[in-house]
Amino acid sequence: MTKIYEAAVLAQASLPSAAWDLTSFLQNAKSQVQLWGGLLLMLLGTVGLVWGGVLLIKKLMANPQSAGQQQGWLTIAFLILVGGALGTGGWSLISTVGSGGQETITDLGGGTVIVQTVDQFSGLLSGPSK
Repeated sequence: MTKIYEAAVLAQASLPSAAWDLTSFLQNAKSQVQLWGGLLLMLLGTVGLVWGGVLLIKKLMANPQSAGQQQGWLTIAFLILVGGALGTGGWSLISTVGSGGQETITDLGGGTVIVQTVDQFSGLLSGPSK
């Protein structure tokens, strides 16, 4: 009996401990939403890529009389480009674009913007000198 009890204790000791705090919950929720969101973006990208291909074939095979009812070349190109990018990139693509935007905002707020004082503009405000 003692050996069975020791084996059960060793089996329980190797299991990971479950953390039931708010930080762990939010971290797990963030990673799960990123996973689901990335898969949704990849699905939408694939749909856009397929629809762009369908519109391209329809436009190439259309009669000249029905040209006004067709999508424009720019719309078709954007559907194919953005659909392909999202279909292959998903969350990582959106995250990379977003981090580039964050760097721009940080640079703007961090004093990177050149500010000119009022003294430098006084010549412009007073008009031409004679």
